[in-house]
Amino acid sequence: MKINAMVTTPEKDFQKQTLNLAEPKAGEVLVRLVATGVCHTDATVLDKTIPVPYPVVLGHEGSGIVEKVGENVSTVKQGDHVVLGFAYCNTCDNCLEGNAGGCENMIPLNFGGKNQSGVTPLTTEDNQDVSLFFGQSSFATYTTVAENNVVKVDKDVDLRYLGPFGCGIMTGSGTVLNSIKPEPGNGLVVFGTGAVGLSGMLAAKIAGCYPIIAVDIHDSRLELAKELGATHTINSKNENPVERIKEITGKGAHYSFETTGVPEVTLAALRCLRVKGTCATVAVGKRDLTFNVFNDIVANALTLQGVIEGDAVPQLIIPKLVTFYKNGQFPIEKLVKFYELEDVAQAFTDSANGSAIKPILIIDKEYKA
Repeated sequence: MKINAMVTTPEKDFQKQTLNLAEPKAGEVLVRLVATGVCHTDATVLDKTIPVPYPVVLGHEGSGIVEKVGENVSTVKQGDHVVLGFAYCNTCDNCLEGNAGGCENMIPLNFGGKNQSGVTPLTTEDNQDVSLFFGQSSFATYTTVAENNVVKVDKDVDLRYLGPFGCGIMTGSGTVLNSIKPEPGNGLVVFGTGAVGLSGMLAAKIAGCYPIIAVDIHDSRLELAKELGATHTINSKNENPVERIKEITGKGAHYSFETTGVPEVTLAALRCLRVKGTCATVAVGKRDLTFNVFNDIVANALTLQGVIEGDAVPQLIIPKLVTFYKNGQFPIEKLVKFYELEDVAQAFTDSANGSAIKPILIIDKEYKA
């Protein structure tokens, strides 16, 4: 079938093109996309931090409506509302142990340009391959995905807001709820109050953490963090965050959550911890980090933990997040700014300069919640 998509090449970040999309085969689902989030991971492809085969259709926070299912698909049917998650193999040791976020085939399946069958469902009108991204390529009007890429959600929830639950919000909340697993009363510091950091902060509030400290360089974001549940905020341009965190907590924080990828921030996220504290990081950055293993890790028995996709299984965590949203515990509407698909470049610009916390592209303008 013919679809419209924003195609990325080495020469041009985004160009609207008509592409061919393969019909769903056995175990696959065709989804009409309603909206999709814009995520920092997409930006790391644009700046060449993460290599992918070109041309490619980016986008990996899609939400939409099932148009058609292939043979042997049992979890969704035509007309179901779905959120699209990351691609995982479901056969490696980590997947079988319930940690899809640690899938041993995560990199090739999400960044290699092809699905688990070794093909891409996307081609140009002259039948040249176009790479699949994160198993979904949601900067498009339709997508054909594997069954385990789709998560059924309640039809009474506005699909325009739900796409980021498939990556950014899942990553932030899952890092806290699945990886850190704080006890009530544990202190947690979030470094970087973008969508991922704020999602982790909201999860920390649900988990009963205290204090919950937000660190950023933008006063407007810190004000929003306080509105959403931060007990303390620190503008690290104006004061030393490590000193201030130890002043607030006495001994240092039990946990820190680092989302920026800036080496100096990662060091601060380690040095603000109490003895036996844990720093979890999800960041993608270009610059190397240098630290002294004894002074910065061993001397205080600290843990530096890397987390992918919030250590989450999308089919388990996304329905929980939707419930939190319906209950008012995840007010994503306060983070969101809507754009049209054709304005995707502006959405990335606004995300980079801080004027939009979570840009969402509206693809189906006729969708009614």
